[in-house]
Amino acid sequence: MEKDIDILDELNKGCSMGCEAIDMIMKKVDNIEFNELLDDQKNGYIELSNKIDELYRTKSNKDVHEVGTMTKLMTWYGIQKDTILDNSTSKIADILINGTNMGIIEGRKLLNNKAMDKKTKKLVTEYIKIQERYIEKLKKYL
Repeated sequence: MEKDIDILDELNKGCSMGCEAIDMIMKKVDNIEFNELLDDQKNGYIELSNKIDELYRTKSNKDVHEVGTMTKLMTWYGIQKDTILDNSTSKIADILINGTNMGIIEGRKLLNNKAMDKKTKKLVTEYIKIQERYIEKLKKYL
């Protein structure tokens, strides 16, 4: 059960980080269609985060862990640095694909290396599938 809590914490951090990054990037996006895609991706993360929180509460009396301030600042800095000279839709799609890919890798590591109950495994799988789906959608903007 403790491993499931750790896994759910990691998933929630991934969802929170995705939302944070999308919020930061949306301010730089002029393309309405692309902005709608980002909003949809963020909503997917929020929906999954709610499911994670619901399952987490059945396993612990504590709150699910969120992303720390330092991580948020590092993300903000990275986005600013990467878009200062080029904030084109293609560049932003590239940044998002790379970040989303990191989430897929972390999700796969959890699936491949951690024992977990069926409900937790289902959420990890959903987390990976959501990200894979958005990578495919983002590719058209490269």
